[in-house]
Amino acid sequence: MKKERNISMTKPLVSTKNSPGLIPYHFFYWGPLLFRIKLSKEDLKKCTKLCSKESSVVNDTLAGVIKHQHYISPLDLYKIIEPYLKSFRQAHQQWYGKPLLKTIITETAWVNFMKAGEFNPPHIHDNCDFSSVLFVKVPEKLKEENKKFSGTGKGPGSIAFTYGEAQPYSICSKNFFPVVGDLFIFPATLTHFVSPFMCKEERVSISANFRLD
Repeated sequence: MKKERNISMTKPLVSTKNSPGLIPYHFFYWGPLLFRIKLSKEDLKKCTKLCSKESSVVNDTLAGVIKHQHYISPLDLYKIIEPYLKSFRQAHQQWYGKPLLKTIITETAWVNFMKAGEFNPPHIHDNCDFSSVLFVKVPEKLKEENKKFSGTGKGPGSIAFTYGEAQPYSICSKNFFPVVGDLFIFPATLTHFVSPFMCKEERVSISANFRLD
């Protein structure tokens, strides 16, 4: 597997090292930062304990066509993921070429218990700067269902991020099948959606919104 390079995305990249005889050239990364990091098993376990169907329902504030969407204490979640936000700060500086000096405040947090036929339509998040999703549970039956999918995209239960309009020679979307422990952080206005699935088990994720102060 090719390793990802730790580089500043705001600077042009020069690539002729492995191609002698070519005239040096540059290419540029641009667009929003889509950040992914893996939680430790210990921290994931702590996050899992925050998930409960006994807490307040928050469906009236969300876009998801999901029955069980429940409140999570933003402060409790922040205490767990704070070390990972430090890595996000570094990635932000690499991508945008300037440090993120403001305080990251966890405004809201909630858990999604997603079951067969439910989905999240294309949407953005309002009144915040960044949003996140952490995958807590991905059932084996969903993995099996996804492997049988033969269409385009990442299939049932996947999450997709879209940016701009689809055009030739442009990358305007990123699609991922969820992996337990993966935490994504992205600009709140980046359109994203989750595809439905058919298996009878729950897909569980935690979402949060962050404000810069």
